[in-house]
Amino acid sequence: MKTRVLLLVGVVAALVGVAHGTEPSRRLVFDGVLCERKLSLSEIDPALPSDWSGYTHLVVEMKTSTPQRFALWIYTADGPRRVELQPFGQNVWLRASIPLQHLIGHDQKGTDLASATNRRTNSFWMSVWGPFGELKSVEAIGLSMDYPLNQPVIELRNLHLAKQDEGSEFLEGQPVIDEFGQWVHVDYPRKIHSRAQLDQELAAEEKSFGHGADFGYCELGGYKDTAGRAKATGFFRVEEIDGVWWFVDPHGHLFLSTSSNGIGGFGGSGRGGATATPTPAQVAAQQRQLRRLDAWGLNTGGAGRPSIQMLRWPRTPETTFLGVPDVYAEDFVPGIDEAAKTQCTARKDDPLVIGYFIGNEPPWGDRESEVVDLILAGPDTATKAKLKEFLAAGDTPKQRRQFVVGAFAHYLDVICTAVRKYDPNHLNLGIRFGGKPADEVMRLARVFDVCSINVYEYEPTKQLERSHRLSGRPILIGEFHFGVPENGLGAGLVQVANQTERGNAYRYFVEQAVSLPYSLGAHWFTWRDEPVLGRFDGENYSIGLVDSTDRPYPELVEAAKVTHQRLHDVHAGTLLPFAQKPKAAEAGTPSTPWGL
Repeated sequence: MKTRVLLLVGVVAALVGVAHGTEPSRRLVFDGVLCERKLSLSEIDPALPSDWSGYTHLVVEMKTSTPQRFALWIYTADGPRRVELQPFGQNVWLRASIPLQHLIGHDQKGTDLASATNRRTNSFWMSVWGPFGELKSVEAIGLSMDYPLNQPVIELRNLHLAKQDEGSEFLEGQPVIDEFGQWVHVDYPRKIHSRAQLDQELAAEEKSFGHGADFGYCELGGYKDTAGRAKATGFFRVEEIDGVWWFVDPHGHLFLSTSSNGIGGFGGSGRGGATATPTPAQVAAQQRQLRRLDAWGLNTGGAGRPSIQMLRWPRTPETTFLGVPDVYAEDFVPGIDEAAKTQCTARKDDPLVIGYFIGNEPPWGDRESEVVDLILAGPDTATKAKLKEFLAAGDTPKQRRQFVVGAFAHYLDVICTAVRKYDPNHLNLGIRFGGKPADEVMRLARVFDVCSINVYEYEPTKQLERSHRLSGRPILIGEFHFGVPENGLGAGLVQVANQTERGNAYRYFVEQAVSLPYSLGAHWFTWRDEPVLGRFDGENYSIGLVDSTDRPYPELVEAAKVTHQRLHDVHAGTLLPFAQKPKAAEAGTPSTPWGL
């Protein structure tokens, strides 16, 4: 997943000094569409040096009224530097010890876009996107927010430089999480206060199952009224019919894929993950989840319904970005062949498997030169030898990029050949590309049956059009979401104003996408809100179809149900897609695609 890269025009704001104990603090208020609060070093502390090269951390104590993400800008005579910050929770003082290395440049950890850019601590997490550079002539510091909701406030105190990590911790209010996984220091209308309340609400939902919408699905999730439109082969496939691409289910029914990442990742009443031996609460949660899939019109994923597999291949240590082992080594092809044999053979005759994703969000886009440096600095390998030979004709950025893309193409060819060898029955759904891969990378998707992309935008059609034009393949959206900063959780990668606008955003995004003749569906990310104190890389987004207590967000779910009833006709071109753009701010600011 990615985060927005947008340089904001700053507004210098007067800061109100208040008292907190014996330490003064500054109170910053954010409002408008794009808002920045900026002050010079002398305004913060006349003793702060402008040359930060001898320090390792910027340390500040902060308290926020919102869990909304904000950017920390360091302005130098040579240009701005940036890291995006997201405190865990809200309304408590915490210490943030921010490594200056994340303002100077990327490190080399990570195997996909999220793990390559997200960095967690005990009290907050960071998105590391740049711009980067030296910190020898610092002039000012700025904090900025896009679409700040409800005039959020950030209080700062004790800002200073340090030569070691002073630790990032909550300074008060422990414990900060209750037994239901909710943030303690904020109240909100849907907050659970007792086990009896939770049981009552889940029981009320149970009574609603069986009285929902009719999506026109057959038992495999295809459109039962399309019988005879396509040939039944006993497995899922894709076909272009009268200029429109469709999945075709094993019975020959036309099929569009709607789903959510994280289906099956239940944890009883929202605490912890699945275990080897499910508890009674986890079994009940799984059964409830399957009933929800039927009731909400999600036809992909879950026991007893079509599913998509993510193949796992041998991986390199986190310090490399190529995403594969030594791709030119003699044992690479046999190793991939054995992995494909192990993973595909058992599934090849299963009619409920749609196909395979063979990777997720390669993180090295625009960083090919770093990849080359890592290979050259690493141990002697066949890939390193081939690289040196390749660069002998000239070590240029173009040559470096060409080598990395060529190695990636070789990687894909080996994997695709192995998958087809051991499972000729199922679809190759490709890499779930994230961000905006270069044209030559997207053209590599021509080897797949389906080109899958993750689209974190308000408006999906621009990315879909480009991906189809370059790949020539029908497109499946592997990830998208919309969130609201509330309840101690961040908004996710694409923020809207409130829960009603989440529903509008879902309808607009999915119907606009599926109105295109080469679109095959879209998968929401993710089923359940992320933990308030962050997942493995720190992300703590309010992006679930259900919250930490396993209760649905009704505005989002009801909107999704309406859209899922319309998808066949929208895709067939007999019904216009939903056209109401979501609002990104409470004042009614219409959303616009990132980067425009």
